Amino acid sequence: MPLVATIFVLSGFAALIYQVAWQRALFGIYGLNIESVTVVVTAFMLGLGVGSLGGGWAASRRRVDRLAAFAVIEVGICAYGAGSLALFAWVGELTGPIGPWPLFLATFGLLLLPTALMGATLPLLVGHEVDRLGNVGRSLASLYFANTLGGAVAAIVAAVLLMRWFGLQLTVWAAAAVNAGVALLVVLLRRTERRAGPAS
Repeated sequence: MPLVATIFVLSGFAALIYQVAWQRALFGIYGLNIESVTVVVTAFMLGLGVGSLGGGWAASRRRVDRLAAFAVIEVGICAYGAGSLALFAWVGELTGPIGPWPLFLATFGLLLLPTALMGATLPLLVGHEVDRLGNVGRSLASLYFANTLGGAVAAIVAAVLLMRWFGLQLTVWAAAAVNAGVALLVVLLRRTERRAGPAS
């Protein structure tokens, strides 16, 4: 459980770095006003919700290898994150002169995929831990706490340290590197559990 919790602390850490960095990047492209703030926050919440539903559906399927799916998702977030700022700038050049509605739709499109991937991670890991420990409440509470802890630390580190010292691009690349590290840890955990065999 400590290794699984550590994995989810790091996953939540990367996710909040993205949220802070992507908000700043999109505000720089589209402007900072109540409409743009509402669209960005709504897109994040919607993506996380959709991803949670999808992750819950996948976690309920016995044939789904939850750890493998989790690792693939982290790699996907890593790949998207690494190229996200260049993608945002390109889409901003296309949609900026058109008007507010294409702008809002573009923001939703840019954020929906990565946030859906982030939202799918919790139910997948909870499903894995429930199978291993047989305790839904403990598994959910422990992992939610770990993810929230990682996010809380990241909100401070990103705003106070990373973006101030390294700038927006290096901050996003740092988050992508964390995702890659999380994927590697999950692969190692999966191999360790397979060698150990079923829990008694």
